[in-house]
Amino acid sequence: LHMPGRHALEVVRQAREAHVPTKLVMTSRRDDRKTVLECLRAGARGVILKTGTESEMRDALVKVYQGAVYLAPDLDPTVLFLRGPRAATGDPLEKLSAREYQVFSMLVEGLRAKEVAARLELSPKTVDTYRASLMKKLDIHDLAGLVKFAVNKNLVRAV
Repeated sequence: LHMPGRHALEVVRQAREAHVPTKLVMTSRRDDRKTVLECLRAGARGVILKTGTESEMRDALVKVYQGAVYLAPDLDPTVLFLRGPRAATGDPLEKLSAREYQVFSMLVEGLRAKEVAARLELSPKTVDTYRASLMKKLDIHDLAGLVKFAVNKNLVRAV
């Protein structure tokens, strides 16, 4: 998900919109529902965890090449794809839109709003609007609080 220069979800989304004839598999250390669903919504055909084995990677590539959607064995599809009242996981990240989630991910990784804007091809004011909105939804009032929230949810590594 985190690559230099761009946000991976944005790259996947742009590839999908440009009808690039390829099938993309995302690797992530995050295994939360929101991350996995955002990868799939962006257009990824598979999600594997960085803790996965070489054989899982091979299996993912083969299955996606054959036209299937692949989820790492540690990801439970019954939890990922629940709908309705049972889908309410109590996870505050579920409240965020796809773009708010991208901005959140980049901010908690240490990028400044100006860098986020450049990577997502947005204006800095738009990023500020997304930041304010996501902070309101998460009921967090400063950047340090966002980072603490992300560390507590194991979305970023504590230094």
